[in-house]
Amino acid sequence: MLSAPASRLSGPFFFPVKCALGPALLTGSLLATPALFADGHGNRLLEEVHVTASAVAGLRLDQPTEGASRLGLSAMELPASVFILDGDLIRRWGDATLNEAISRATGVSISASPGNGGSAIAARGFSGHGSVMQLYNGSRLYVGSGTLSFPFDPWSVERVEVLQGPASVLYGEGAIGGAVNVVSKQPSDHASSEGRVAFGSDATRRLAFGATGPVTSGLAYRFDISHNQSDGWVDDGHSKSLAVSGALRWQATENLTFRLAIDDARQEPMRYFGVPLRNGQFLPGLQEANFNVADAHIDYQDRWVRASADWQPATALAVSNEIYWLTSDRHWRNAESYRFVADDLVRRTDFLEILHDQEQIGNRFQFKLAHQLFGLANEAVVGFDVNRVRFTHGNNAPYSEDPLAPSLLNPLAPTPGRFINLDGTADKFRTETRQWSLFFEDRLRLSDRLTLVAGARYDEAQFERFDLVSPQHDIDKRFYMTNWRTGLIYNLSDDLVVYGQYATGSDPLGSLITTSASQIDFDLSDGKQWEIGLKQQFANGRGQWTLAWYDIRKRKLLSRDPDNPTITQQVGERSARGVEAAFAFELAQGWHFNANATALRARFEDFKEVSGGTLISRDGRVPAGIPERTANLWLSWQPHADWSATLGMRYVGKRYVNNANSAAVDSYQVWDAGLHWYATDNMRLALRVFNLTDELYTTSSSTAQWRVAQPRSWELSADFRF
Repeated sequence: MLSAPASRLSGPFFFPVKCALGPALLTGSLLATPALFADGHGNRLLEEVHVTASAVAGLRLDQPTEGASRLGLSAMELPASVFILDGDLIRRWGDATLNEAISRATGVSISASPGNGGSAIAARGFSGHGSVMQLYNGSRLYVGSGTLSFPFDPWSVERVEVLQGPASVLYGEGAIGGAVNVVSKQPSDHASSEGRVAFGSDATRRLAFGATGPVTSGLAYRFDISHNQSDGWVDDGHSKSLAVSGALRWQATENLTFRLAIDDARQEPMRYFGVPLRNGQFLPGLQEANFNVADAHIDYQDRWVRASADWQPATALAVSNEIYWLTSDRHWRNAESYRFVADDLVRRTDFLEILHDQEQIGNRFQFKLAHQLFGLANEAVVGFDVNRVRFTHGNNAPYSEDPLAPSLLNPLAPTPGRFINLDGTADKFRTETRQWSLFFEDRLRLSDRLTLVAGARYDEAQFERFDLVSPQHDIDKRFYMTNWRTGLIYNLSDDLVVYGQYATGSDPLGSLITTSASQIDFDLSDGKQWEIGLKQQFANGRGQWTLAWYDIRKRKLLSRDPDNPTITQQVGERSARGVEAAFAFELAQGWHFNANATALRARFEDFKEVSGGTLISRDGRVPAGIPERTANLWLSWQPHADWSATLGMRYVGKRYVNNANSAAVDSYQVWDAGLHWYATDNMRLALRVFNLTDELYTTSSSTAQWRVAQPRSWELSADFRF
């Protein structure tokens, strides 16, 4: 154990002076220390705080995880790659969105755009919400039309758990690349509150407040609210969001706990779809141009209500049940496409209005049992979940552009114009999906050093699609899937393990709850992964590292018949194999160093598509949007008890923008820096500069458009603890 004096210490925002003050760790997360503040009379509440060395190191290999195991195993106990980001550390970095924070995890990169809710990511050679699942407290909102819009704000987050590789054995279809579980802050029996005020470039303003504590004996609450607003880094780039969450925890008896939580969020993201490329090249001077119309609109409203009960009737038995109600309403009205035409003018097209109305009601039940199996220590969890999802999609198709009002613009001074909607907007289809599953996970200790971890899941989904324009095209389909994983962990020593695992997974062809008529005759895609790796803690836990090698293959892609291109077959295949490494170490004299890197090979193995009326083979090509090299590093220095400085870098390699690999965007590296001053025991001031070198880059692009990422910017914040 390490100790540090209480001066300048706190929970969510302030870190130990000598042990690990300010380690903004890019490959993992710092375990927050207990809150230590003056009591209002100038007296310190505690004289010292003890911090485990493993927490200081940052990878949190000993941290139990809900997102990677229903048994609550730690990363050291799992035959899989798991990355945990602490919420306090995310807020210390100053990441404005969860996506920015998640992209610091090993091998993860951003592939977000307005069309997918601004939250899609890529991991292990696969991208999008149909292959990398995102959950909130272990519950998933089924993806509709490729879009997910909650959660997004880091303020109310306790931690983020990233499971790399297939996660269908835990959560069902849609997780061949991995799963991200966002865990919210929980009620506490100890009263505390905190707040943040920040302002920065482009008239950015942030306000946030959170409080927790006891209501009565056995009843505790948690409340968080955050508001963000900015003028954006492009013309007419206004955005704002509001997130409110509340939770109650009632300890009815010593072994019976009830919880109720409500999250309500609204976003109006930047109405920006990028700038056109001229002859495939970015035109200087368009960094701040916005070609969208003046009355463009993007609006997401999400609400999550969850109620759960946890009962532990005996030491070896625990039972839990959660029921939830999730809704999402989304609205887009934008001119989304721009291209150069004669005389170097830009033509604005695709005036699309889209509406989503989604409701999901579900229940998840499980029980855990610790017992002896054949004389060996064994832990098992068995359970089921059920969901009913209703989804309605509206749009203004078939879109026809007004020939009397062509949108031809000067690229250096585009006029905003107005939205054109000749066809009118109406509901086009409605779906209803009823899903249920059975799952189990088991850990069997074969010896003092060797452990077997295995699990399986069976899913069934009844899908109905109602065509509101042509009812004769109504369709229904029943999907079945069975997935499993098994792995061995061998302790070479108390602090060094080697593991291997085999896992299977399933992905939808698009989005399960919006399966189209052209996809209805096919099964879900399936995949399999082999993974081996090493994990170690050393130097009394001040250092940690992980190394993993994996090979994933995904089959049953929709591909064209080479003998008859008009026929679609489910024979396609793609693969990804790679190496991931992460390292964290607490150096002497207040220095902390963290780094992670990934090198992978992603390829289509058997995939053919029609392009320009010609059948083209994509075999051997890299799937669009997948970087084959990524890296992160973060360095933190504590020269004085009241001061700390941080420097971080993210690197994303070249990405092709089409499956033909005929166009690509260059690699980029973005540097961030921060200076933190612990003004009092209850207040921290921070100055952060993002994109120090003013790198021009894009996180989402096509052969015709770039969506330019944020240029160099700054933010000044004040964090308070009350």
